This record gives sequence, structure tokens and C-alpha cells, in this order.
Amino acid sequence: MQYDVIVVGGGPSGATAASRLAREGRTVALLDRDGRIKPCGGAIPPRLVRDFDIPDHQLVARINTARMISPTARKVDIAIENGYVGMVDREHFDEFLRVRAETHGAERLTGTYLRIERDAAGPSVVYREKASGQEKRISGKIVIGADGARSNVARSEVPGGDTIPYVIAYHEIIASPQSEDYDPARCDVIYDGQISPDFYGWVFPHGPQASVGMGTQVPGVDLKAATADLRRAAGLESCETIRREGAPIPLKPLDRWDNGRDVVLAGDAAGVVAPSSGEGIYYAMVGGDCAAEAAMACLASENPAKLAIARKLFMREHKTVFKVLGAMQDAYYKSDERRERFVSLCHDLDVQRLTFEAYMNKKLVRARPMAHLKIMLKNIGHLTGILRATS
Repeated sequence: MQYDVIVVGGGPSGATAASRLAREGRTVALLDRDGRIKPCGGAIPPRLVRDFDIPDHQLVARINTARMISPTARKVDIAIENGYVGMVDREHFDEFLRVRAETHGAERLTGTYLRIERDAAGPSVVYREKASGQEKRISGKIVIGADGARSNVARSEVPGGDTIPYVIAYHEIIASPQSEDYDPARCDVIYDGQISPDFYGWVFPHGPQASVGMGTQVPGVDLKAATADLRRAAGLESCETIRREGAPIPLKPLDRWDNGRDVVLAGDAAGVVAPSSGEGIYYAMVGGDCAAEAAMACLASENPAKLAIARKLFMREHKTVFKVLGAMQDAYYKSDERRERFVSLCHDLDVQRLTFEAYMNKKLVRARPMAHLKIMLKNIGHLTGILRATS
């Protein structure tokens, strides 16, 4: 059998692509390594829940407050008005998406991707089957590489796919504490160079569990030691540790997502994680949907140039948000003095409202020009040092 599309990687992006293609009547193979759980805070916006029909039982928590903590331990609590931040546990959420793709008609295969080989009929994916340990081969017309940051598909098939920058993220899933300072409906985001010199740390509730972790691009940082420091500072050192996970998270979308022939990338493999926040689940699923759209256009037209549609569709809606968040990370994550000023900026009610309106709906809010002007002036004041860090 020759599949229409072979999807390599069964995370949110690959599972979404496989599900969309199968619903559209295409024959799809979904190849996943199985057993891998990506380290992830697990936050998803209401728009993802709506757009991708996520049932309530997949939400292990609904967050109504975000607490920003500065290097000097100043705390700013931001109420999330007119919405929430949903929390999922990737151990169960990713499997739910894979099962849904299979229900729609995708064939699930378990194994490790090895390479792509080609003949006159098209590309074949060679993988090592988990159950037997033997090499297997499946043929298709198009391959979607959704195999994560440092993607092997991207590295071998797409120009620039081997040069994507990334941070290393590490977290520990712990049993939720029973303490007055822990709020199961509040996310804590820690901007402190002692925890992460260039990113941030987090404590995110997951119902009966919590995710505690950090990320950094700086070589030589001891991620486990930094997370232990974070747990001590948050009073979480005595909580039971359920599991530990680490993985790279890309920092920038690739300039090209396809090879102009028969391969297109999606999700972390394409670099679609939001700068500054590190948010990836929503953008991964959108990227998977865009890759599926491009694959269908290519199959219908027999024109490989159609694979470029994936990046165009994604960037048309999200390019500006990525630019703004990238500029914010470049401006404020460079030093503790800058991080202190960033938390000060979070005191502003307009900053709070516009930030979470944009987060929940995944669009920049353009209806409040005076608020944007005030925020811009405050940004300039903090970055030039005209305003004090407590302003």
C-alpha cells in the first residue's frame, strides 16, 4: 500500500495533521516513537479548545491568575478576565490526539524514524519497529515531518533544518502541595537569572499534580540544580517527584518548511514556538493543520510548490505576534535589571488586559490605540532607564 501522506511524529502537531488528512479522506500513516513525554507547562488557550474541539475532561486545571515574580521576589498577580488558561497533561493529551487521529482513519505505527528513501513511485519512510526491532518501510506520496525540535526529517530534507536555535527545557512533575501559598488556579512565572539566565522558570498547576521547571539556551547551566533551587524557593522541595523530563524547544520559525518536492514540516520541527512565552501546543496544532492543508493542495494539483502553502498560511496569521514576542524577549530577558523592569511593566492594567486578550484569542488587540501608546511609552521609559523598576 502507498499512503497519500506519512506523518512522522505523533505529538500535537503530527496528530493534528494526521487527523485532518484522515477526515478529508486521505490515506495516512502516523509514525510515533511511543512512550516519550515532552517537558511542557501544558498551557493551552480557549481558542485552541474551540478550534480543535478539545473536550473538558482533557483540562486538568483552569487558571484564572498569573503571578509574575521578579529577581528581587516582587510579585505581580494578573487576573485573567473573561477567560482562562487551560492546563493539560501531555502524557494523556498527546495520546488523546493520536487516538482521535486513528478514530478518523489514520493508521498508527510505533517505531523510530531512520531515513527517507526514494524511487520512481515516491518517498518511503524507513523506521525501526518498536515491537520487533526490525527495519520496516512504508511508501507514500508526501511526508510531514513533525518529529520535534532537532527534527531528523528537517535535518536531512529541508534547507536550514539543521541550524534551528533552541533552548533546553527541563521540568519535574510533582504531587500538588498542600500549602496556603500554593493556588491550584494560579500559574507562577519566575523571571530570575539564578533560575534561568535567559528565559524563565515556572510552577504550573495540573490538578493533582504540578509542573515545575525552567529553560535556557546558555551552555553549562545545570537544569536539575536550577529546578531544585526553584522548588526550594517555592516551598516545593518536599513534594513527591512523579517524573522528570527534558527536551529542546525551538526559538525561531525556519525560513523554509518544505523541500520543494515531497516533504513539509510542522510544529517544533518547523520552529513554531512563541518567543518570550515558550508557548508551543497551540502553534504546533495550527502548524499541523497548515501542513495538512499544504499536503492536500499538493496531492490535488500534483504540484510540489503547493507545499510552501504551510508556512504562508501560518505566517499570515501569526508572524506579527512572533515578531512582537521576539522583540520583548530580546529587550527584557538579557539581565536581572531588565527582568525587574519587565515585571514592573506587568503592574500596568492595560498591559495585563491586552496581554491576556491576545493570548486567549491569538490576535493582537488593535481596538485600544491609547492603551498601546501608553504601553509603548512605558516600554521606552523602562528600557532607557527613565522609569524606575518599581514604576
